[in-house]
Amino acid sequence: MLKKILAVMTAAAMLFAIAPFSFASDNDVDYTINSPYEGVDFSTYNRYKADLHSHTTFSDGSNSLPEMVERHYELGFDILAISDHGTVSYGFTSQRHNEPMLVFSLIDNGEYVGDVLSESGVAANGNAYSVYNKGTDEYYAQTFSSGEKGQELMRVPYANEQNPTSFNNAHVNSWFVDYGHGVVGGTSNYLSPISKVDELGGLCVINHPGEYTNARDEESTADAYNLEDSTYEYKINKFINILNTYHACIGIDINSKGDSRTRYDRKLWDILLQKILPIGERNVFAIATSDAHNLNIVDSGYTVMLMPELTSDNLKSALANGEFFAASKYLGNYDEQVRYKASLEAIGTAEALELAGLLGNVINANDKFNATDYPEAAAPVISNITVDETEDTITLTTENTLVTHWIADGKVIHVGNTIDLDDYSEEIGKYVRAESLGKGGIIYTQAFVLDYDGAPTAEKDGFFFDWGTIASAICDIPVKILVGLLKTPIKVVFDILV
Repeated sequence: MLKKILAVMTAAAMLFAIAPFSFASDNDVDYTINSPYEGVDFSTYNRYKADLHSHTTFSDGSNSLPEMVERHYELGFDILAISDHGTVSYGFTSQRHNEPMLVFSLIDNGEYVGDVLSESGVAANGNAYSVYNKGTDEYYAQTFSSGEKGQELMRVPYANEQNPTSFNNAHVNSWFVDYGHGVVGGTSNYLSPISKVDELGGLCVINHPGEYTNARDEESTADAYNLEDSTYEYKINKFINILNTYHACIGIDINSKGDSRTRYDRKLWDILLQKILPIGERNVFAIATSDAHNLNIVDSGYTVMLMPELTSDNLKSALANGEFFAASKYLGNYDEQVRYKASLEAIGTAEALELAGLLGNVINANDKFNATDYPEAAAPVISNITVDETEDTITLTTENTLVTHWIADGKVIHVGNTIDLDDYSEEIGKYVRAESLGKGGIIYTQAFVLDYDGAPTAEKDGFFFDWGTIASAICDIPVKILVGLLKTPIKVVFDILV
């Protein structure tokens, strides 16, 4: 309770520091603003709604592949990655179990469910559907009773959640390369799948890091990812080493599946940005996903891709360049809730005060904000970004949002859709990023990297030993031996069921 009281008092005091009318210093600094959205033409590019992480009965999901595809389609998704554990996505019509994951599927579901889509058929809602290829890309679309064809849903090629039998959830989602089908193990071992995906020319992301780090179990943001804790220091350095070495790993998942386990991972993101950006070789991007293991959690988190056309080549390019936004229907971090409530109360409009009241109820209940409780509320949208290096400003054009927070080095420094960097020269380090909240959820920009005289610089850290290699040997070798011993009986069961 004391921590909550202190958090509220701190948030109230911060209003004077972060409100648009704050008495911030105005030092004219010559900023070079490196925007990940520089190559995006917002007047012609489309916004594509993507779920880059979902599961079916081909691993430990509760619903079949057709059910998962149809649910995403009904919710307006344009891009879907079926990323079952240790199971490469080969097609909506040609997916197959790998033998070790069949055991998990049987345990979870009590029966064999290996349904796939046909090239054409009837969806559960009665609409006709078709699955077809354009070039090397696969799409799903329904035709309504009027004869009108609906939107296209593109499958992400070769999606796979690596490290399927990791005992500590050291999971990696990979896309675009055929690697990892049936590969077991992965405890503490991010290095093996990420290095292999990098070698093969794919892309990947570190999934829900709060599960691996156990930050999800902390009671407060202050305790999570505390660099004075040697365990957190090691795990953060582990991520830094991987991200500095393998650019195929685009970054981390910061908000997924209701945000309970990821509620402190925005803090991790800011730490990684502070540590990695001064080295000067790469940005660290953030995605949001549903990680749906059932239909009810679909649409909890998603990624908004900015692309000229719906193709996997454009998707890969956008992911590599950071031309996307992370978005979620949930906000589970108590301190963030308190800060948003204070900002909304300072704005003072009827809509802002209504949302502040909703957040107040969540805060009092020690719960998480859940936009799905307000189905009439439209999802937040960032429709344009304007960077003016002459004035050192960045402006977001948003829809369905009520407040925007600008973050530098993990702290909210400004409230409002336009930030003048010169007003915050003493607070800004190597980046700023923005996030906008509305009744329909929250949306996050990628970090804008700043170069200027006096910007933080750093050299690469020295040698880092990843103890995960030892943990992997201790935990994964017995698993691999067991799978090897059971391979024949599993195959017999597999052949019978399939």
